[in-house]
Amino acid sequence: MILKKQEGFPMTETTHPATGYYAQDDCSLEEFKALCAKSSDICDTPHASRIEKNVPIYEAAEIAPALGDASTRRALMAEWARVLMSGAGIVVIKQAATDLAAIDAATAAYLQIIEAEKAANGTKADHFAAAGANDRIWNALQKLCLTAPETFARSFANPSVDAICEAWLGPNYQMTAQVNLVHPGGQAQQAHRDYHLGFQSAEVSALYPAQTHELSPLMTLQGGIAHCDMSLESGPTKLLPFSQAYKPGYAAWRRPDFRAYFEQAHIQLPLNKGDALFFSPALFHAAGENRTQTVQRFVNLLQISSPFGRAMESIDRAAMCKALYPVLAQGILEGAALDAAIAATAEGYSFPTNLDTDPPIGGLAPETQAALMRRCLAEGQTARDFDAALDALEARKRP
Repeated sequence: MILKKQEGFPMTETTHPATGYYAQDDCSLEEFKALCAKSSDICDTPHASRIEKNVPIYEAAEIAPALGDASTRRALMAEWARVLMSGAGIVVIKQAATDLAAIDAATAAYLQIIEAEKAANGTKADHFAAAGANDRIWNALQKLCLTAPETFARSFANPSVDAICEAWLGPNYQMTAQVNLVHPGGQAQQAHRDYHLGFQSAEVSALYPAQTHELSPLMTLQGGIAHCDMSLESGPTKLLPFSQAYKPGYAAWRRPDFRAYFEQAHIQLPLNKGDALFFSPALFHAAGENRTQTVQRFVNLLQISSPFGRAMESIDRAAMCKALYPVLAQGILEGAALDAAIAATAEGYSFPTNLDTDPPIGGLAPETQAALMRRCLAEGQTARDFDAALDALEARKRP
């Protein structure tokens, strides 16, 4: 495989493989190992207080003056962007949440939400863990804001968190959050990459061209705020530094040999209440096993999205689907022509959605308008039946 050195990026595969697509069979574990064998140099992160296991560690109190000045703020944000892109791919900000009383108040509010949802819906599994292993609050951002707005304001008033989100995504980023409470004995996850392409099946992911694989991690930042002290025994996130720079990684992460190497080479970092951890969604990572008897590992997971992940015009695609379905049901189109007409009409992506009411079934992503339309056409359903199914789908997606 030809290597190409790009300014500011690690030595890795050419941007576009000969086929234009990344495939599992073409991924090289040896190249991946060589990339992950790099070491971080403190000289490359002058604002960091130290390097631990190749991860630059920043003290929120120490970087506060830099964030308070426009020029030094930009220099620090550029440093973080380099770490996330071509460095370790991970940044830790110690005591990013300085108001620990607000963190405790938020924890109490989240626990009340968990109990209320259990009373209403019972214990349920999510697509990351078996039922009973953890408690998850989907859309914790909105739920906390509506339940306890003052606590929300205080717990999210973190200048360093705001700065690293802007460093990766620019201003006007879109914040979301999902609380994850892992009970003692909660098992570890397998290595994976995250949203967007990480939430697609291997078959769907392979349909996207190479440049989309390279773009996907630039559209999202993963993070988490520790709501309790998290020792290594409690299972903080397992991380593989530098793995985000392996461009075919969305094709590789399900391979057993890549996952086996991850288990050999990953690192974990203990966190204290108020610490923040951020990493590229392309980083190979996995929640660790909670081996304690008493620690309820409590993290507010942050998923921050680019403001640019939106179309230019607002379109009522549900109305378009209802208008088009009777025409397509007549069988006037088939094959590639039918697919093209549906693609121009229906929403073909599962997100954003309400994961409380529209959970993934049989995969990582819920059914889309386009998939529903194809299924109803294949089953010969009437326009009335399709309209009802589409209305139900749209209702499930609403917050």
